[in-house]
Amino acid sequence: MKKLFIVSFFLFSIVSQSQTYIKANAMTTLLTIPNVGIETSIGKKSTFQFDITASLWKSINGKPREFYTFTPEYRYHFKEKYNGFYAGAHIGASIFNFQKWNYINTTLYEKGVGYFIGATIGYQIKINDKFMLDCFLGGGSHQGFYKGYDLATGERYESAKGYNKSGEWLPYRGGFMVSYKLN
Repeated sequence: MKKLFIVSFFLFSIVSQSQTYIKANAMTTLLTIPNVGIETSIGKKSTFQFDITASLWKSINGKPREFYTFTPEYRYHFKEKYNGFYAGAHIGASIFNFQKWNYINTTLYEKGVGYFIGATIGYQIKINDKFMLDCFLGGGSHQGFYKGYDLATGERYESAKGYNKSGEWLPYRGGFMVSYKLN
């Protein structure tokens, strides 16, 4: 409880002392995968964004499609904060219960955790004093630690002791964040 209080106090202090936007990704939300975040100023041309993406689908056509990603990101703005091009770097975490693309026509799926490290490029457009649009694309390396299961039997399909491991380089972020300025 003490740690939660300290983190809450720290976040409230940042939000109350700087330009801060709350954000929702219009593109992923339309696809029923909400992506929400908060971006705040940390320097003359720097911001910090933290966002969460969640696929809350326990099952689609009997196949698991559930995942959560947590992405803290540093952003450098080339022109000025919240207006124009920026580049970002992030390290994040994921939790998943998901059938990978190469197992689509099977009963195999994976359940586990992962971390990712990557970069984002984007462009922010001020609509007015309170609203902004953030168009972005990002990707990098995702390293997963999982146990693979067969839906038909409930048994593991792979022979790894403990967790199996896999890594991919891929695009995993993108969209159009509609942003609202808090202060």
